[in-house]
Formats: sequence, C-alpha cells, structure tokens
Amino acid sequence: METVFEVLKAVIYGIVEGITEWLPISSTGHLIIVEKLLPFKGTSEGFFEMFDVVIQLGAIMAIVILFWNKIWPFQKPHGEKTGIMEYVKQDKIILWVKIMVACVPAAVVGVLFDDKLEELFYNPTCVAIALIVFGIAFLVVEKWNEYRSPKVNELEEITFTTALLIGGFQLIAAIFPGTSRSGATIVGALLLGVSRMVAAEFTFFLAIPVMFGASLLKILKFGFSFTGLEITVLLVGMSVSFIVSMVVVRILMAFIKKHDFKVFGLYRIVLGIIVLLYLT
Repeated sequence: METVFEVLKAVIYGIVEGITEWLPISSTGHLIIVEKLLPFKGTSEGFFEMFDVVIQLGAIMAIVILFWNKIWPFQKPHGEKTGIMEYVKQDKIILWVKIMVACVPAAVVGVLFDDKLEELFYNPTCVAIALIVFGIAFLVVEKWNEYRSPKVNELEEITFTTALLIGGFQLIAAIFPGTSRSGATIVGALLLGVSRMVAAEFTFFLAIPVMFGASLLKILKFGFSFTGLEITVLLVGMSVSFIVSMVVVRILMAFIKKHDFKVFGLYRIVLGIIVLLYLT
C-alpha cells in the first residue's frame, strides 16, 4: 500500500513538472514546495535532489517531439535525389551551435558549484524570494515592452552574441531555484529585443542540452544503485511530465500569440508571498 502512495505522489510531481517546466514560474521551485508537503518515503538519502532534476527529462522529450522538424538538422530534401549534403540543414546546425554557446555559462557554474549552490539556496525562503523578484521583473519588462517593437522575430535572427547573453540570464536560474530557467531566459531575451514567440522557442530548445547534462550530472552523483521503488517513482514522474508537457506547450504557444507574460509575473508574486507566510 505504501508503494501505491509513493507512485501517486510521483504522478502529482509529474503533473506539477509538466505544467511548470514551460510556464515561466519555476518548476524547481514548485517541486521543492511539493516536496515539503508530500515528501517521498522509503527512498535513499539524496534521492529527491536527483529526482527533482531528472524528472525534467520527460518534459524535455515532449519538446523534442513537438519541435522535431525545427531542431533536427538531418532531413530528407524535397524533389529529386541530390547529394548527401542536401540532407544536412545548415540553418539548424547553426541554431544548435548558438544553443551550445548559450549553454556555456550555466554548464561551467553547474559543474563547478552544483553542490554548494544546492546547499545554500535550495530551500523555501530562497525559492519565495526568487519567485517574487522575477515576478516583478516580468511586470517591469512587459510594461517597458509596450512601447518597443521586437528586433528579432525569427530564430535565425538570433546572433551568437545574443545567444550568449541569453545564456547569461539562464545562469541566474542555475544559481537561484525559484527564478525559473524559462523565466530568466525569456526575460533576458525580451530585454534584448527578441519577440515573445522566438524567446519562448529558443528557451525550449536551450532546455534540451541543459537538462540532459544536468540530469547526467545528478545521476552520476547519486549513483546507479536504485531500489525498485525509486526506479518506479522516477519513471512514473518522467512519463506523466512528458504527457502533461505535450499539452501545456501547445497551450502556452497559443497563449503568447495574443497575450504577454504579465499574468505569470502576478502569479509568481502571489505564490512567493504564500510560501514566505506558510513554508518558511
């Protein structure tokens, strides 16, 4: 019976992850909060810290599937048969190079300081502060954007310099849980003159190598001695986050075609205040 309850908790974690990974409201922050309310029982020490990151692979796979034609660089050309190089889409290769450039700041800090950052900042108080601060940032940036026209309206228009600067904003999320990786990169992209749609897409693609790398790092640190319960919980959480993400990403892309991000800023501020009042 206890195993059933732990699996049900994993379902809840997966739903929370699938919703919050792509909305700029911090999946890590929400998972830390859920863990305070519904902690796993019967798992090894350090399991949740690993689970908190690796569960995001399910959400990442949803992005890979939904945007496959935009990110996969090897595709069959239309028309008559041609040389092998015609199967390689140069624009997508360049996009991936830009993505990797944007990953450098967070990757360096993650490898060098992951344990220390987790010790210092992975707690409800820091999460609440980050939720509020970046909630205010969303409101300010969107207000400022009311009088500006985006300079970058296509993915191909993102320069290497812009990609690196967006990666710098992602670094903030790597340091402070509750900031939101997608929230930080979207705010950064908007400040740099990138349109909302392009900012969201680039943020999605940026998550692919970042989360695969972070997950690998966490698994290596945790080790491969999983119990049956831990494997079950992890697989259930990932599967549910994948299914929920498939729905949420479509809804989000439709939403930002007509709306700005102010509603997410307000949500972050309210949630941050609730966390400060009740969980700290």
